[in-house]
Amino acid sequence: MKLLVSENIRVALDSVKSHKLRSWLTIGIIAFGIMALVGILTSIDAVKYFLKDNFTMMGANTFSIRNRTLRIHVGGQAPKREYYTIISYDEAMEFKERFDYPSSASVSIRGTGIATVKYKSEKSSPNVGVIGGDENHVTNTGFEIARGRNLSATEILDGRHVVIIGSEIATILFTNDEDPLGKVISIGPGKYKVIGVLKEKGSSVGFSGDRRCIVPLNNVRRYFSRPNMNYNISIQSDNPQKMEAAINEAIGLFRIIRDVPIGEDDNFAIIKSDNIVEMLNDFLSEIKIGAVVIGIITLFGAVIGLMNIMLVSVAERTREIGIRKAVGANSSRILRQFLVEAIVIGQLGGIFGIILGILIGNGVSGLIGSEFIVPWDWMGLGVGLCLLVALLSGILPAVKASKLDPIESLRYE
Repeated sequence: MKLLVSENIRVALDSVKSHKLRSWLTIGIIAFGIMALVGILTSIDAVKYFLKDNFTMMGANTFSIRNRTLRIHVGGQAPKREYYTIISYDEAMEFKERFDYPSSASVSIRGTGIATVKYKSEKSSPNVGVIGGDENHVTNTGFEIARGRNLSATEILDGRHVVIIGSEIATILFTNDEDPLGKVISIGPGKYKVIGVLKEKGSSVGFSGDRRCIVPLNNVRRYFSRPNMNYNISIQSDNPQKMEAAINEAIGLFRIIRDVPIGEDDNFAIIKSDNIVEMLNDFLSEIKIGAVVIGIITLFGAVIGLMNIMLVSVAERTREIGIRKAVGANSSRILRQFLVEAIVIGQLGGIFGIILGILIGNGVSGLIGSEFIVPWDWMGLGVGLCLLVALLSGILPAVKASKLDPIESLRYE
């Protein structure tokens, strides 16, 4: 049996070699369908892995209180996004002072996202974010200080001109391994003394955490003031198992601060650190369904192409079939021969498609800074689909070949 299968495979490969253009066109169609399927699905897995590890700028045990709900929208009709009254400085500070649940609360405000930072002759592009934070802001947003120290309570209260800079800014401004600590840099028109450098965090879907400056909260209120400044409150629970309890405590306290009547809905939003990832994963799942549909449609085209090749092959090899039957080959052996030939062509297309799909998927992974992924599940799906394509397209020609009359076949020319 093993010898028979290997012989059928050899005959199938000889047939592919003897009809190169026709065979490779069909292999290319199959490969394209599998490439699209495996490539897109691998890319989606890479993006999911990246989002899981790098997207959230907050810590794993952190949630925030904001004045607007979170919505992610790509194409179609945009879902409704709810906006509430801004969170004022007094409300935010009252919450921080009164929230006594085992956790750390932080108040922050965005100064600008288009600042230019300078040091001597070096300067950055006008795309630096300036954040006003307190002593808990760094840890609550998932950052670490690589060099220097954090903001002190006195610096925050007085709004002093000190700054913690991101690693990218340190690289741009301080060349030749110059130590940033203690240096005075310009942020817009103001001068700030560098007291710390953040540990490199990397980009998350185009948003870089390394291109930011953290200054005392009251400094932003004074020098980056604008009407209706909206403050963010972030809370990091000491115990991950008690996140829901901390959220409920925070909701109850902030409802009191904002005088929300009993029975009415909250006029603020709670954003957990994993909300964005969950919403994007849901969106990526819809893309995955679309990718599977596209791949299957392409493979249906491959079914038609491969069936056509096999029917032509049966017609061209009618005399060969007659000779095989005349020397003792029965109908089942002829059927197996043509089925194996269809499977060989299908699997050749699948192999090339899987290789190209992995390369494309991991190309996307490399661009976003994710890990190299070997999509064993999708490779198995690709092999299975190629087998299905081969069986669907090969069964009719194989049956036709097995039913040919040996006498008529020998007379065919």
